[in-house]
Amino acid sequence: MASHPATAHMLPWRTGLAYGGLAAPLAFVSLPLYVNLPHHYASVEGAPLAGLGAVLLATRAFDALVDPAIGRQADWLLRRGAWPAWCAAALGSLLMVLGFWALWHSPRSTEAAMLGWLAFSLLVCTLAYSFVAILHQAWGTRWGGDPGWRARVTAWREGATLAGVLLASVLPAWLGYDAISAVLAMGLALGLIGLYRLKAPVLLPPQPAATHQASPWADAGFRRLLAIFMLNGVAAAIPATLLPFFVADRIQAPQLQPLLLLCYFGAAALGLPLWVKAVSRWGLAPCWRMGMLISVLAFGFTPWLGAGDGVAFAVICLVSGLALGADLALPGALLTGVIHEAGEGGRGEGRYLGWWTCATKLNLALAAGLALPLLSAAGYRSGGTDPAGLQALAWAYGGLPCLLKLAAAALLWRAEHLHSSWRHI
Repeated sequence: MASHPATAHMLPWRTGLAYGGLAAPLAFVSLPLYVNLPHHYASVEGAPLAGLGAVLLATRAFDALVDPAIGRQADWLLRRGAWPAWCAAALGSLLMVLGFWALWHSPRSTEAAMLGWLAFSLLVCTLAYSFVAILHQAWGTRWGGDPGWRARVTAWREGATLAGVLLASVLPAWLGYDAISAVLAMGLALGLIGLYRLKAPVLLPPQPAATHQASPWADAGFRRLLAIFMLNGVAAAIPATLLPFFVADRIQAPQLQPLLLLCYFGAAALGLPLWVKAVSRWGLAPCWRMGMLISVLAFGFTPWLGAGDGVAFAVICLVSGLALGADLALPGALLTGVIHEAGEGGRGEGRYLGWWTCATKLNLALAAGLALPLLSAAGYRSGGTDPAGLQALAWAYGGLPCLLKLAAAALLWRAEHLHSSWRHI
């Protein structure tokens, strides 16, 4: 490409695929870590639940808290050019594959050895994942560009993420974890080749140290956007946490869960181009708010669903999946605009994205920490049939996320009026 890509009116599909391709294996590795790994160690390896929970909590908390430091390191690498950053991403990918493979080959001599192996290999895998993911996001964020361009860049990345999630939801059961490790290695290699073929991220002229070392927390626009992102993220993470319970105990159709996930993520993938097209007409923030409200309209029916309502719930999954496309493509594009509006484009993306990624991980922890104790206090027990407990499950699954989404939409509307530039960035 002879010109700066962000000046182009449209994002060429080859450029989008070359950039977004690395997101697919990154998503592919994350799903087994959060969904399959705890069950594997509890049922196959025989790890004690208390020790397993402690290791998972400690490693995930450490992984989230170190993200801001990883973001600063990503900035340091990108300031030195595309080649050092690409080499670091390649090294991180190699460590990720090794850590992922090691997770499924733990020693069973003693419980302590097993849990120690889990802690070490999980830290290697998750820290390498965080490093490559933040570096990859910062790479695309440095392009900047108008709202339509940024929405397309983010849509390519999140579309590849959805493809990785869908593959990771079916392949482990078919191929086993040794083969999955090989698939992961090939996916990362292809993604790195695509990244290597891209034009180098834009490098702006050096600025005084005091200018480009400012904390993202000094940026009022970033603080407001992060608050909206976290509130909306918890609203999305609660249903993700409670879905198996809701499908099994409230809908009483656990066999439908894979199909429901396919409806949800498939609709999100199909909806991404529609949201990108909508941005060119209405703007990023209004479209994101529209997505939140559509999700509320869909999820508002779930507390009244019961046994045998699988078809109705599938329709809700389709509609809310379409709304999910806005959550995937638009917040990241808004963040890019906030970064460039603050004058940090080309030098400070990693520091912003480090905190952004940390918030993403904390959303999952907050969802579990908020929803599960509330359900327990309301009398719900997994596998139980108590009507009051099942109704509490329905309201926690569908009602609480709607309230949080509405609060996030109100905050976004207020932020647009406080930051009039949000209608254009």
